[in-house]
Amino acid sequence: MKLKEFKQLYDEDSAPGWEAVDKQLNKVYPEVEPRFYGTVLHYNFGGEDPIDGTSIYDSKKQLFHRHFVTYGMSELYYNEEAVGGDFSKWGFEFTFRLVPFAADGDEDPMWAINMMNNLARYVYESGNWFEVNHFIPTNSPIRLDCDSDIVGIAFAEDAELGKIETPYGEVTFLQIVGITSKELERLQANPKKNEVAKLLDELRKDNPLLLTDLTRR
Repeated sequence: MKLKEFKQLYDEDSAPGWEAVDKQLNKVYPEVEPRFYGTVLHYNFGGEDPIDGTSIYDSKKQLFHRHFVTYGMSELYYNEEAVGGDFSKWGFEFTFRLVPFAADGDEDPMWAINMMNNLARYVYESGNWFEVNHFIPTNSPIRLDCDSDIVGIAFAEDAELGKIETPYGEVTFLQIVGITSKELERLQANPKKNEVAKLLDELRKDNPLLLTDLTRR
């Protein structure tokens, strides 16, 4: 389903949070229609996916990559009780910038959407949320069944999308950044946020948009 078809299910007044996310995306990708993958049955209604949908943009900035942005970790739909909060629901939406991987061919890598849903499921079930400069091990390559040394995730503020204010509070575009086994060991030895921030700053020197490349070692 295309994004505009999905959005026909509601009007702007019924989804002010969604419109706030779209407004920020339109600044970076003006008049671009992303490829959109919507959830058939939401987690709250017995489905498996907590994220309402994910848009994928093709970006040529820095290096060609696919830019994923979720809808569903922030308050999307009209909710009078949530108006004026400090943070909109969990206070973020996931983003992910992925350099094409040979095993995915020309197809959109659905494993990445599944990964983001797994992270969202953890948040919904545990009540623990992610913030900038958090990190977690993935206990395997983030893309299963492939020879990759990307075995952990750090979280950064998306360099282009940043933060926005919505009717329900602040939303950070929280970028998932793949880290190698050596980088993960370093953070596990010193798990403080300032060490994660230091590592991310080091990565930005050669990779300012913090693209995830599964071939990086």
